[in-house]
Amino acid sequence: MNVRVILRLLGIITFVVAGSMAIALLWSVYGALRYGESDWIGFLEAIGISMGAGVVLYFAGRAPVGDVLRREGFAVVGLAWILAGALGALPYVCSGTIPGVIDAYFESVSGFTTTGSSILTPAQIDSLPHGIHFWRCFTQWMGGMGIVVLFVAILPFLRASGKKLFFNEVPGPLSESLQPRVRDTAMVLWLIYLGFSAVLVVILMVEEMSFFEAVCHSCTTMSTGGFSTRGESIAAFGVPVQVTIIIFMTLAGVNFGLYFRVMRGDWKILGRDPELRFYIFLLVICTGLVAVELYNRGNQSVDKAVLNASFQTVGLMTTTGYGTDSFDAWPDFSKSLMVVLMFVGGCAGSTGGGMKVIRILVLIKHALIETEHAFRPQTVRSLRVGKVVIEESTRWTILAFFAIIMGTMVFGTLLMAALGLDAVSAMSSVAATLNNIGPGLGSVHTSFADVHPVGKLFLSLLMVTGRLELFAILVLFSPALWKGR
Repeated sequence: MNVRVILRLLGIITFVVAGSMAIALLWSVYGALRYGESDWIGFLEAIGISMGAGVVLYFAGRAPVGDVLRREGFAVVGLAWILAGALGALPYVCSGTIPGVIDAYFESVSGFTTTGSSILTPAQIDSLPHGIHFWRCFTQWMGGMGIVVLFVAILPFLRASGKKLFFNEVPGPLSESLQPRVRDTAMVLWLIYLGFSAVLVVILMVEEMSFFEAVCHSCTTMSTGGFSTRGESIAAFGVPVQVTIIIFMTLAGVNFGLYFRVMRGDWKILGRDPELRFYIFLLVICTGLVAVELYNRGNQSVDKAVLNASFQTVGLMTTTGYGTDSFDAWPDFSKSLMVVLMFVGGCAGSTGGGMKVIRILVLIKHALIETEHAFRPQTVRSLRVGKVVIEESTRWTILAFFAIIMGTMVFGTLLMAALGLDAVSAMSSVAATLNNIGPGLGSVHTSFADVHPVGKLFLSLLMVTGRLELFAILVLFSPALWKGR
C-alpha cells in the first residue's frame, strides 16, 4: 500500500472541497450585505482550516501520482468521502449554525452523500443564513455525480490512475466507459449533469422561485439529495414547481450514460434499455397503487391523490427524499410500499441511491431461473438483461451485495433500537441512511436531532457506505488491504 500517494491525492481533494466553500462564501457575503448575516466569518475560518489541512496532506505524500493501483484506488475513494464529510462540517461549526461536532458531521455527510437526512428541524431550516443554505445544497450537488468523479475530470495528470478511482465510485454493476479515456467519460457525465441543472434553474425561476432558491433546489433535485431552503420542503411551493421537480427527479434517476447515447443520436436506446423500461414501469405502477389508496382511504381528492402519490413515489424511489405530504401518516399499504421503494433506488449510473433497478432486475431473473431449475435440473439458461448476458461472477456479486444489505439492515436496526429508538424508527433510520433516502418513519420522519450521538455516527457511516455501494467502504476495514502491494 502506497500511503504517500493516498495522502497526496487526499490533499488535492481537500483543496477541491475548500474551493467549493469559496462559492458558498459569496452567498454569505450577499447575506451579510443585504440581511446582516454573519456566517461569512465561519466560512473564512473553514476555508483556512481546510487549505491548511490540504497543504499538510499534499506535502506529506511525495510519491508519483501514477502509482495508484487497485488498493490505493479503494483507499482514496473511501477515505475521500469520509474526509469530505469532516471538511464539510467546518462551515456549520465555525459559523455556530450547528455547534455540535457530531451533528455537524452528520449534516455534512448527509449532504455529500445526497442522503438528505437532517438534524435540523423545519423551523431551524427556515432561519438558516444564505451561505449555509447554499452550502447544504451545494454539497449535495457535488456529491450527486461524485467528488472523486469531478476530481478525475479536472485533473488530467491522473491518466490511467483515474480509471481505478472512477470505477470505484460510479454506481451500478454494469457501468461502462462512454469515451476511450476515463477522464473524457468523467467530463461528459459532469457536463450533462451541469446542463440539466442549468435548465432546471431557468424553469424554476420562470415559475415562482427566486434565483437563489432555484439554484439551491436545482442542486438538490439533480443530485437526488432532497435538502431544501424551506422547512416545508417542496410543499411550500405551488403545483407547477412540484410537477417540474417530479419530472427532473425522474430524469436524475436515469442512467446518465443513456443521455450521452441520445446526444450522439441513438434515441432508440431509450426504448431498448431494459433497466429504463423496468424503472418507468415501477414508477407508474407504484404511483397508481398509492393514488388509488390515497383516494379511497386517505380522504384526498383525485388530483391531490395523484400529485402526492407521484411526488412521493418518485421522490423515494429516486432517493431524493423531498416532501409534499407526510407519508408517515398515509394508510399502511402505501406507507409499506414507500419503504420497499427505498431499497429499489434509481438506475445504475444515475445520481440516485438504493440497490439500483438493474440489480433488482437481475435478482428477479435469477430467482425465476433457479425456480425453473428446481423442476428441470437439466435445463441450462443464460441470465440476460436485454441482449447482455450476465456472467456468473456478476450474479454472485449482486447476491453478495443483497446479502450484505440485509445483514446491515438487521444489525443496524438492532443497534438503533438499543440506542433508544422504537422498532419502526430504528428500521427506517437505517433504511433511509443506507439507501441515501433522507426521511424515515416515526421519530426520524422530520429530523434526526434526537438520535443518540453514537447512532448519528453509525448512520453517517451507513450514508457513505450506501453512497459507495458497500464495498469501497467495507474494504477499508480489511487488514489485507493495508498490507503489501
